[in-house]
Amino acid sequence: MVIAYLVLIAAVACERLFELALSRRHARAAFARGGVEFGAGHFRVMSIMHTAFLVACALEVVLLERAFLPWLGWPALGLVAGAQALRYWAIVALADRWNVRVIVVPGEPAVRRGPYRFLRHPNYLAVVIEMAALPLVHGAYLTAIAFSVANAVVLGVRIRCEEQALRTHCAYDERFARRAS
Repeated sequence: MVIAYLVLIAAVACERLFELALSRRHARAAFARGGVEFGAGHFRVMSIMHTAFLVACALEVVLLERAFLPWLGWPALGLVAGAQALRYWAIVALADRWNVRVIVVPGEPAVRRGPYRFLRHPNYLAVVIEMAALPLVHGAYLTAIAFSVANAVVLGVRIRCEEQALRTHCAYDERFARRAS
C-alpha cells in the first residue's frame, strides 16, 4: 500500500504542475486585460508550504512506517477525490480568471456561477479538505495536523488579501453579500 500511496502523492504533484501551467496562461491573459496582482509576498510562502506538504506526506509514511488503516484511509481517499472535484468545479467556473495568484482585472465583476453560487471560497475549502485528508489516506496524522494548522494561517492572510482586492476592484461586496465564507 505504501507504493500506491506514493503514486497518489506523485499524481497530486503532477496535477499541481498542470495547475501552475494553467495559472501562468491565465495570468498572462489577465495582465493583458489590465489585471493587477496582490499579495505576491504571501504567494511564495504558500507555494513553499504546498510543496513541503507533499514531501511531508511521503516522508512521514516512509520514515515513520505509517500503516494503512482501511477505516481511515478509504474515507480519507473519498474526501481527497471530493476535494479534487470541488477544486475543478471552481476552476471551470472561474475559467480564465482562475489563478494560483491573486490577480484581478479592475471592473470585471466577481464570478457567481458554479460553486461560487453557494460559497465565497470553494477552492480554499477544497484545499482545507485536501490538507487534512491526503495525509490520512495512509495514516500520516502528524502531517495532517501540522499542515492543516499552517494552512489555516496562510489561508487567513490569503482570503483577506483576495477579498480586499475583489472588494476594491470587482464589486465583491454587492455580489457576495449573502454567501457563506
